[in-house]
Amino acid sequence: MSTPPAAPSPRRWTALVLIALAQFTVIMDTSIIGVALPKMQVDLGFSPEGLSWVFNAYVIAFGGLLLLGGRLSDLFGAKRIFSAGWVVMAGGSLVAGLASEVWVELTGRALQGVGAALIAPAALTLLMMLFGSRPKELTKALALYGAAAPAGGTAGVFLGGVITEYASWPWVFYINIPIALVVLALVPSVMPSAPVRRGSVDLAGAATVTLGLATAVYAIVRAPETGWGSARTWLVLLAGVALIAAFVAIQSKRREPLMRLGIWRAPNLAGANIAQLLMAAAWIPMWFFLNLYLQQVLGLGAFASGAALLPMTVAIMIMMIVLAPRLMARFGTKPLIVTGLLALAAGMLWLSFARADGTFWVDVLPASLLAAAGMSLAFIPSLGTALSSARPEEGGLASGIVNTSYQVGSALGLAAMTAVSAAYGATEIGDPDALTNGFSAAFLGAAALAAVGALASLLTLRTAPAHSHKRPAKANAA
Repeated sequence: MSTPPAAPSPRRWTALVLIALAQFTVIMDTSIIGVALPKMQVDLGFSPEGLSWVFNAYVIAFGGLLLLGGRLSDLFGAKRIFSAGWVVMAGGSLVAGLASEVWVELTGRALQGVGAALIAPAALTLLMMLFGSRPKELTKALALYGAAAPAGGTAGVFLGGVITEYASWPWVFYINIPIALVVLALVPSVMPSAPVRRGSVDLAGAATVTLGLATAVYAIVRAPETGWGSARTWLVLLAGVALIAAFVAIQSKRREPLMRLGIWRAPNLAGANIAQLLMAAAWIPMWFFLNLYLQQVLGLGAFASGAALLPMTVAIMIMMIVLAPRLMARFGTKPLIVTGLLALAAGMLWLSFARADGTFWVDVLPASLLAAAGMSLAFIPSLGTALSSARPEEGGLASGIVNTSYQVGSALGLAAMTAVSAAYGATEIGDPDALTNGFSAAFLGAAALAAVGALASLLTLRTAPAHSHKRPAKANAA
């Protein structure tokens, strides 16, 4: 006689709100600093090239330590690691806000990234614990989780502008503290617990993969200044690759590795993570340079620029929550991932034709909505495929891998497209024609990355049977 499924947690939707808030916050922290950077540069004495590390310190610590966060979730329980991450995030935010020197500021940002690296995989593991045995609810939960990312990115632009203008730049960091306190107060009563498992933590693996990613990003970020033909650029880049290779070698020999290499034999795991990596490598540069185009070429202020991104954000949230789950039930995951990445590429190709004397309504809105539609179609199916491909006991690892893929894609894609835009004139502040040429080159490069992602998904993903579309439609309408 089969064992009946466990009764659903009565507070699982409250828990989902906290999980979505976690996604919202870790993404918001990548965008909220943008408007504050000029004032931080003056107050703390950053050099122009050093200022980018306020962003990079967070993203590299976040992306580099996600595998460790996933492993810790599997060993010590996602609930404990989720809470620990919020404690570290709040502490890093306090340090970053109180900083009076460059190294203190970067330390605070790195600590925020460490907290995010604990929060993100634990959040996805908790989501799978709560909804993984109920496919109808899981699709809806993943849609709400996915929609929190663009909401956090746009909210960061808004809040960064408002806080910097009406308060002071340290408050872009302090805002995390009350959020953390609310989450920590609610976690004990709404999140499911998991037993502690015996095992070791691969610190050598965590160190090599984090240093490898940091070194590779550093090489790409510095390449426009040192030159792509410079021996220094290639030596640093090769050092990053060597460290990542050392990480793989360590994983192959350890009895309890940070990342069990055999997990990549799971059907569709590699393909789904490639889709997430290339999607992020295209999407984040598009969002970044679109914001610069709105402000530096069209002349919009920070608040107006954030408002201009709202249609794209609202479209993504609606399509992720309402449309994507229904289409997944009707057509399956692979067609949506491929179609979504192609639409994302088409939207960015359209943006590459933006004019120096253009307008929001003609040069930005239609192309950005097409890109948003592509992102909405591809994100949820690729995320769900990456998570469901792993064994249940490796949920934290699968969460860490897919988050790593997205964050590494974000960092490397932005670094590469920044180099491309600089090569085509985006450093000529005050020259709309030169700036537009540089931004157009970045949009075109990002479109190529999305197109490569579509081709890779077509070739690597196995077609999964689509579910009956009638029952999921009722579940999503509930």
